[in-house]
Amino acid sequence: IGMANELALLCHTLGIDTWEVIAAAATKPFGFMPFYPGPGIGGHCIPLDPHYLSWKARMHGFEARFISLAEEVNSKMPEHVINLVTKGLNQQRKAVNGSNVLVLGVAYKKDIDDMRESPALGIIEKLEALGAHVTYHDPYVSQMHLEGSRQMMHSVALTDEAVKAADAVVIVTDHRNVDYAWVVERAALVVDTRNVTRSLGERANVVRL
Repeated sequence: IGMANELALLCHTLGIDTWEVIAAAATKPFGFMPFYPGPGIGGHCIPLDPHYLSWKARMHGFEARFISLAEEVNSKMPEHVINLVTKGLNQQRKAVNGSNVLVLGVAYKKDIDDMRESPALGIIEKLEALGAHVTYHDPYVSQMHLEGSRQMMHSVALTDEAVKAADAVVIVTDHRNVDYAWVVERAALVVDTRNVTRSLGERANVVRL
């Protein structure tokens, strides 16, 4: 996962479509195991267990450099998503400060209601810190509150009005029961961190991770 995320960052720097690179690699006739980049890592094991293993290794005088590098790269992905949102809004002559941002999906992976260590939480916090007004839609998570905040957030209905009112829609968790083509048709800007809009081809209003 760390390598896939670093290659995504490299591809973005070089102006290369990450997902086209993965698709090209998949044409290898044998020995190919795909890994995909994303907005960050979440859940109860991947964000935590490698830290424990790395700590345990150091106790025995061993520096697990690859694990540490993977942790470092993975932790950068939410900030990369923020940069994509910022750049997309700038191209529309808008600033993050004062913009309405709709986040699609706050669970740490699709089709579940588990939010533990979800990258969506950090993304929302960073957007709000930059002055954005953030709402979210998640069919599995009806309400939540951010760490350090007393205010409860509630999932908004995914309506025509909600999508059109957003200056940017950020797809963080790719739940299967969301019609992403419908969203793209109505949104001013879509930042797709999961490549769920791939079947729609190139769209001027879509930015992919």
